[in-house]
Amino acid sequence: HGPGVSGAPARGLVVAAASSHSGKTVLTLGLAAALRRRGRAVAAAKCGPDYIDPKFLEAACGRPAVNLDPWAMRPDRIRALAAGQAEGADLVLVEGVMGLYDGGTAGAGSTASLARMLGLPVVLVVGAEGLAQSAGAVAEGFARLAEGFEVAGAIVNRVGSDRHATLVREGFARTAVPLLGLVRRDPALVLPSRHLGLVQAGEHAAIGDLVGRAADAVAAGCDLDSIALLAVPLPAEPAASARPALAPPGQRVAV
Repeated sequence: HGPGVSGAPARGLVVAAASSHSGKTVLTLGLAAALRRRGRAVAAAKCGPDYIDPKFLEAACGRPAVNLDPWAMRPDRIRALAAGQAEGADLVLVEGVMGLYDGGTAGAGSTASLARMLGLPVVLVVGAEGLAQSAGAVAEGFARLAEGFEVAGAIVNRVGSDRHATLVREGFARTAVPLLGLVRRDPALVLPSRHLGLVQAGEHAAIGDLVGRAADAVAAGCDLDSIALLAVPLPAEPAASARPALAPPGQRVAV
């Protein structure tokens, strides 16, 4: 795989969530931007075919993001794309989709399947709405189900008060999952949505402000050093295959 800016192999990790609407995208944006402020060269990728989130990730990283779709792409193609993202970067963040294990039959196409394919650890985002000590139980359950990869820690998002934070910490103290951060609830840290999907990055008038505010929140609430240390080297780029690309299903198309 491509060397990072220091010449050492680039490292990566997956930012996944217990469910959709946990604030995973905003936290990934904040994490990327906060690490860039510390001088890290950060690249990003999105699990699945979503074409909207990569543009937000591009705004946070200052470089294009790619899609890694374990449902539609061969493993060697995914590893090659991940290696391409590593060129000139020292950290690659892979944002998950839906809940960590959500996909087709047997989890096909899920974030978990992608983490397993790339051999990367997972940082789990747990939304704190309606949860306190139970957030730790959620993270523990997700960690116990992991096969072929590790849930290496958790970030609890949208924590409401100091008392709420204390109760969340109390719950994690009974688990084996490291609590890597508590990010406070902020109504401004929400991506606007509309029918059939999120507002695209180019339509978001204050994307720079959103990324900056997310970076502030993540830097204030998370252990950035510990998160960065969880990243592991990306797999080696696969050798060029002699196998031809998939043959197209047809040669002529009528509309």
